[in-house]
Amino acid sequence: MKVTGIETLTCDAGWRNYHFVKLTTDEGIVGWSEFDEGFGSPGVGAVIAQLTPRVVGQTVGAHERIYAELYAITRPGTGGVVSQAMGAIENALLDAKAKALGVPCYELLCGKIRDRVRVYWSHCATWRINHPSWYKPAITDLDGVKAIGREVREKRFTAMKTNIFLYEAGGKNPKGWRPGFASPFYPELNVDRTVLRNLRMHLEALREGAGPDVDMLLDLNFHAKTEGFLKILREIADLDMFWIEIDSFSPEALAYVRRQSPHPISSCETLLGLREFLPYFREQSMDVAIIDTPWNGLWQSMKIAACAEAHEVNVAPHNFYGHLCTMMNAHFCAAVPNFRIMETDIDRLEWDDELVSHPPVFEDGHLIIPDRPGWGTEPNEDAIRARPPKGKGGLLNYGSRK
Repeated sequence: MKVTGIETLTCDAGWRNYHFVKLTTDEGIVGWSEFDEGFGSPGVGAVIAQLTPRVVGQTVGAHERIYAELYAITRPGTGGVVSQAMGAIENALLDAKAKALGVPCYELLCGKIRDRVRVYWSHCATWRINHPSWYKPAITDLDGVKAIGREVREKRFTAMKTNIFLYEAGGKNPKGWRPGFASPFYPELNVDRTVLRNLRMHLEALREGAGPDVDMLLDLNFHAKTEGFLKILREIADLDMFWIEIDSFSPEALAYVRRQSPHPISSCETLLGLREFLPYFREQSMDVAIIDTPWNGLWQSMKIAACAEAHEVNVAPHNFYGHLCTMMNAHFCAAVPNFRIMETDIDRLEWDDELVSHPPVFEDGHLIIPDRPGWGTEPNEDAIRARPPKGKGGLLNYGSRK
């Protein structure tokens, strides 16, 4: 079975866009994957188009050979959107190969270890604060934060992750604080008393709503430097946190933060390729390595996970895209031995379920692994084309909305 064409499709996703790869074959089987251009990665689709002629005519099952060839011809400019385009192509090849064999994609990854995977409710309160037009009910005060905490518990999720917000007087009108993503534009990335006070207030409200048995995670992204991260960790040292997520381009600085932290540290969601992960593993920079499998490709992500295992580190997928990405990540989580927990967004757009044949199924805070061929879901091409994209979306239009 050979590749006959690769096409990218884009559709409206509210405040951002969803992006898909459609890979066709001479046997009529179609492989799909989802990628992203809104999280600091403009132009991935253009790179996919440039790489397509080197993929057309090749055997679908030879995805490692194809990846190696694409890496060779892009070696001078490796990384960034080039690597993300290669990951998107690899993932579509895996879907097509699994469908041709009539097996779920996890069978290509040496089989599944678990039938369901624990998830955490990501961007809990975040989406309803940052994007009230798209995610309801809108959160306008601390009472709303408490209410979504109760909702997490009542819907039987066991973990939730949130972000940093600043409130006006009386705990009103929260606004996301994301200087690492230029919202506000504050390149020095200093953390002052107002940030610390508001963060603690937000976390305490979420905890009050969720109760003591729901794990709480905090994502700090790139929003501080080493000094600021340490100030935040000291401020919330007495809170029971599942992990603190920190992005840093310095494995040594992150390792220093981890050694001072009373809470586990997760990191690395923006890294590309095993070589970028290696210094973080050597420095023991984090307790959990977050791998973006849409960016890296699932086959390459399994290599990263194996290296993490050799360094006594568990892994978790970066997953804040559409339903297809969630299903792609589900196969990774089902197959990888050193799995920690899976990110997923429970707050969804009203049309998200229309875009795929089988939306993810959650039971008691776990995602059920499908046994259908490929990713276990098929994008609805008519529904995708019926919602044309709006602008550039994501960080490019809005500052940070993550």
